[in-house]
Amino acid sequence: MKEFRLPDVGEGLTEAEIVRWHVKVGDPVKVNQTIVEIETAKAVVELPCPFEGVVAALMADEGETVDVGRPIISVDDGAGPALVAERPAALADAAADMVPAPPAEVRQPVLVGYGVKPGAAKRRPRKPSPSGTSPTGGSPAGTPPAGASLAGTATGLRSPEAVPSGVQEGGVGTAAPPTSAAVLAKPPVRKLARDLGIDLTALTGTGPHGSITRDDVQAAVGTAPAWPQAAVATREAEDEERIPIRGVRKATAQAMVASAFTAPHVTEFLQVDMTETMDAVRRLRELPDFAEVKVSPLLLVAKAVLVAARRHPMINSAWDEARQEIVVKHRVNLGIAAATPRGLLVPNVKDAHLLSLPALAGALGALAETARAGRTQPADMAGGTITITNVGVFGVDSGTPILNPGESAILAFGQVRDMPWVVDGQVVPRKVCTLAVSFDHRVVDGEIGSLFLRDVGAMLEDPLRMLAWG
Repeated sequence: MKEFRLPDVGEGLTEAEIVRWHVKVGDPVKVNQTIVEIETAKAVVELPCPFEGVVAALMADEGETVDVGRPIISVDDGAGPALVAERPAALADAAADMVPAPPAEVRQPVLVGYGVKPGAAKRRPRKPSPSGTSPTGGSPAGTPPAGASLAGTATGLRSPEAVPSGVQEGGVGTAAPPTSAAVLAKPPVRKLARDLGIDLTALTGTGPHGSITRDDVQAAVGTAPAWPQAAVATREAEDEERIPIRGVRKATAQAMVASAFTAPHVTEFLQVDMTETMDAVRRLRELPDFAEVKVSPLLLVAKAVLVAARRHPMINSAWDEARQEIVVKHRVNLGIAAATPRGLLVPNVKDAHLLSLPALAGALGALAETARAGRTQPADMAGGTITITNVGVFGVDSGTPILNPGESAILAFGQVRDMPWVVDGQVVPRKVCTLAVSFDHRVVDGEIGSLFLRDVGAMLEDPLRMLAWG
């Protein structure tokens, strides 16, 4: 048997959740065959099998969180039986000689224990009744010692079937109370009585044929009709849903808390006339170079951020607390925040500053499609340098974005909508959106943050500036 232990699939992760098994016990598997999907703090990852053989056991259930290094599957590679079959005959005979002969009396195995011992079964003699006579009315089978109490006689000498009805184990001749099954009451009334601790046999029913009603039970406790505690708990459980915090959502929460309480955030806002950008988007969609990719306003926003980051390098920097240094990044790995059913993911386009506009459009489309399908890999989310979050797709104008850990700036892109705008002294309807940039004030001064936001806005108002500045 070979055991496959849960590996660390990226950046020192300590645990993962088993999402779905692709194999079951008894299935044949090959090397590099996908056997399981796991969800880490960063993404859903498919794990290949490093062995070839037959699945012997699945050591973790779907939905279970497993620590890195714990065995999750065992595979029978066939080596064990082959070695036994290839042993020399002499060794096999010698091994057979070493097996002890079976005992004369062999008990048949059963579910629990080894069954009964073979041979004639003997019935245990019936114990005498408390009166000293046999249950059949014969001569006394024995007499209790002098001074023995009735309780001692009852517990030590009587057989269970000899206990008269109404006599308790202690020997007291008290009739057993009737069970609630003999009481006329509907199931909801019985449940209410159990919740309130009311004995139905002590009540007198006022319902049809003497049945006990809900009012009879409530009157027994001397209180007005009220929901019992158990019923309240049941209603609360039905009115709410509890979702375990794990996987991507757990990691996102920890990262956002660490970011919010570590980096001093500053957020600035700017309203931008997007009319020219929206016209440029429509024209790009008609070009053959963009026939196979999706062109949206986010594409030109991303291009504007890349150009502005080159004009203001400190916006693409990071704070190194351990070394007490500011790390200025000369490559831009552009992160795009994506809302998925598993939580917020921030994959990034590697070396986005080197891509042409059609290539950037294709990279953004592939990134979004992979994130929605839940196939984003940990490597796709590592190494980001600056992020865009498109909150406009949710129909909101803006917000205060929180920095992605390890970065110094994030831009929020709000919805584009028609608004009155002053152009050449005249109020006209224009396509307007609100931009918001949050930055780490330890790294980015207010001047740099403001210049960066101003440049992004200027390029979206006049897309030709991207060519001039880029």
